[in-house]
Amino acid sequence: MKAIYLSAIHQPIQYIDLPKPIAGPGQVLVHLKAAALNHRDLFIQQGLYPGIKLPVILGSDGAGIVDTVGEGVDASWLGQEVVINCAMNWGDDPNFYGPDFQILGMPANGTFAEYVAVDAEYIFPKPDHLSFEQAAALPLAGLTAWRALMTRAGLHKKASSQPEKVLITGIGGGVALFALQFALGADAEVWVTSGSSQKLELAKALGATGGINYREPDWAKTLMSQTQSRSARGYFDVIIDSAGGPGFARLIDVAAPGGRIVFYGGTTGVITDVVPAKVFFKQLNIAGTTMGTELEFSDMLSFVTAKQLVPVIDEIFPLADAEQAMRRMNDGKQFGKLVLRIDE
Repeated sequence: MKAIYLSAIHQPIQYIDLPKPIAGPGQVLVHLKAAALNHRDLFIQQGLYPGIKLPVILGSDGAGIVDTVGEGVDASWLGQEVVINCAMNWGDDPNFYGPDFQILGMPANGTFAEYVAVDAEYIFPKPDHLSFEQAAALPLAGLTAWRALMTRAGLHKKASSQPEKVLITGIGGGVALFALQFALGADAEVWVTSGSSQKLELAKALGATGGINYREPDWAKTLMSQTQSRSARGYFDVIIDSAGGPGFARLIDVAAPGGRIVFYGGTTGVITDVVPAKVFFKQLNIAGTTMGTELEFSDMLSFVTAKQLVPVIDEIFPLADAEQAMRRMNDGKQFGKLVLRIDE
């Protein structure tokens, strides 16, 4: 089978022939039709991810058709169109993953290939309204966004039936865009930040009420003036962040009393300049998150189906051009997911 193989860090990925895997007991073999990139793949290539074990077929996200089933697996899965939950062996505690937790695509071979063998418990019927490319965009980023927004931040309607006001930073990446779509699907009022004015306009076209370029001086004050001009309740009930760094202190400034700030990344580095009194006098809840449980993945898929949500795709590449797709991700200019089309 054709596959994308990483044999050493700081090296281009290779498009090579490898043996077709076999479905073991309790497993299925999925004939992949599409896979999607995540920053995790890039970080592994760059040697910036913990516990790297090479060589490996990269790729966490994938969708395809069940080709064969292993011993003990219901034969009705054969020929079914499926999407793969890449968060495996979470464990019994929904609050934190156990010692056996791993993400598909390292150390186990992943989805940048024509076939992948996975335990049957991690396949789910593909939402009918999505293409293989759209479904492949869902797993890692969608699950991360769902847990951040719905579980950790506990998005809900206020007692007054007013929609909650949500701020999502760094719009354009996969997780941020899913958080935007999920929040809108839950009838929240959503605002965004970006370093790109073009991405802000694209987010508004998707339904965001407004946004601010975080490169502007005093962006937090400017944002508050915009939100307060629309309603007296200008502060944000929920903030979903991927950056951390010095700018995190401004998120505390724009959070509403009793607000929830959830972050899933730290692209701008160590959080600094936080004034403790602003946190405890506002009774803020600050939480970290990553990935999610099997139940959260199922709930996320059900929500996507019920709301007929369609993932935002930036560009689709053939599998052979995966290295080109990785370079586009490294440039950080994409708006939406980068997807590999594996089989016509």
